Amino acid sequence: MDGVAQWFLWLHQAHGANFTIFYDAFDSARFLRGIGTTIRLAVVSIVASILVGILGAWLQSHPSRTVRWPVTTYIQFFRNTPPLVQMYFFYFALGPALGTALGSSTPPLGNFAWAVIALSFYGAAFNIEIFRAGLEAVPRATLEAAESMGLSPRQVFLHVVFPLALRFSLPALTSNVINLAKTTSLAYAIAVPETLFVANQIWSDSINVLEMMVSLLIVYNLMVGVIVAAAHWLERRLRMPGYIQ
Repeated sequence: MDGVAQWFLWLHQAHGANFTIFYDAFDSARFLRGIGTTIRLAVVSIVASILVGILGAWLQSHPSRTVRWPVTTYIQFFRNTPPLVQMYFFYFALGPALGTALGSSTPPLGNFAWAVIALSFYGAAFNIEIFRAGLEAVPRATLEAAESMGLSPRQVFLHVVFPLALRFSLPALTSNVINLAKTTSLAYAIAVPETLFVANQIWSDSINVLEMMVSLLIVYNLMVGVIVAAAHWLERRLRMPGYIQ
């Protein structure tokens, strides 16, 4: 690593390309912490959005309008408003309001938690529709065959409907997961110390905007590349030859 640091230091001195994150220990440490925060934010938000999406899709299939109406309202609200506005709403409006309701002068949750909540609800609004479409794509004949084998409604859903719906949903789900991972950069707006926030601090200190923007683009491309590779691996693992290609 010393050789890499020395090379980037030489690059700066000889050509002016100031990639401080490779030769300055302080900048390197805080940039890595920012990447770690971005990864944690993305993982937690993605998992939460998928779980809420599955629950919402199941509720949407309920025969009662009373059950379906709140889910539809939730979907329309979060799909039709910008995610940055939603994040501001949770952090600057709902957070202080909850603190006041609880008799506290400070919000009950920090900026990272509110970012997770905002991103999770935003991503889940799309995931509900993705999973709903997957559930509706399961052929009726398959359900009838499962029921004729004596499986209970719960067993039909867990062992037949949901596994098939997941396979149908994977391409659209992958796109939404990628979008959600990139949207984590909006947490910058409420001072979550993720990659963009830390990069801004570094280029403000070192006046190396171009170098840090290049580094940011590389980091986000690598993160999305990992997600795409994982999704392709999962698609191959769940593939059913002759049924779902």
